[in-house]
Amino acid sequence: MKEFKVIDRFFAGRGQPRRDVELSVGDDCALVNPAENKSIAITCDTLVENVHFFPDMPAKALGYKAIAVNLSDLASMGAEPAWMTLAITLPEIDETWLDEFSASLSETAEYYGVALVGGDTTRGPKSITITINGQVPKGKALTRCGAKNGDWIYVTGTLGDSALGLDVLRSKQTVADDAATYFIQRHYYPTPRVLAGQALRSLASSAIDLSDGLVSDLGHVLKRSEVGAIVDVTALPLSDAMRTSVDTDTALGYALTGGEDYELLFTVPESQRGALEIALAHAGVSFARIGQISTGNKLRLNKDGEPYNPTNFGFEHFSS
Repeated sequence: MKEFKVIDRFFAGRGQPRRDVELSVGDDCALVNPAENKSIAITCDTLVENVHFFPDMPAKALGYKAIAVNLSDLASMGAEPAWMTLAITLPEIDETWLDEFSASLSETAEYYGVALVGGDTTRGPKSITITINGQVPKGKALTRCGAKNGDWIYVTGTLGDSALGLDVLRSKQTVADDAATYFIQRHYYPTPRVLAGQALRSLASSAIDLSDGLVSDLGHVLKRSEVGAIVDVTALPLSDAMRTSVDTDTALGYALTGGEDYELLFTVPESQRGALEIALAHAGVSFARIGQISTGNKLRLNKDGEPYNPTNFGFEHFSS
């Protein structure tokens, strides 16, 4: 099957149709019409086989996750997803795999209101590169550099499940069958917090998505904002499956350093705490207060009032 037949059969017309798309797949460029008084937020991620995903990862899961990791970046800036491009490299044409991948890609894009407007197909080692453009009201984008001394630190969802799921897939952890299914699902199907990000636009002083682990990603916020932080590790939100599958220190290790949760970490001034409860209730997402921004430039972890040093760092990047 030739390149253009692959595009026409599996990707043309996929995703959410949008009235702001003037010209889509099939020409040298796409044409879109951004809304007035909005900034364009642009994010791009590449997933490479044997670096970011195993060869036996289901095509459906890969189609979903390839979009979700980009949506999570947009969520962390409070942006509304709009248009995406796909560059896909394949060693050969597997029509069954492409059917499953493109159907999942289309379903996910449609759910989040994203139009596929272009891209590229090439032959080579399997990799997926997606660029998604979103829109955010001018001056309202969340960034990593607004945290101030005294702001409270929050995270959405639960932490560490995806990293434990990866370790189950790598046979580095053994858990009960139902728990294994849950952890693997959280690794394959993270939930980008798009609505929560938009709800935080006027409330949060900074935000980031948790792709590399809480310690690492919070560190990015502290560096950009030129502040420090104190985190109470007993406040970290853990799933019931995590609590019953591994010991406390192992669970905290995953929560602190496990990657690919794609939850949001954000800071909120004291004056906005009441409004936060209402805003995120409408977004339908759980959240937990885990610490506070401080002066200085260091991250301090406390447990029961004492300094805490993780003994288990749970997650190791796939590429290491």
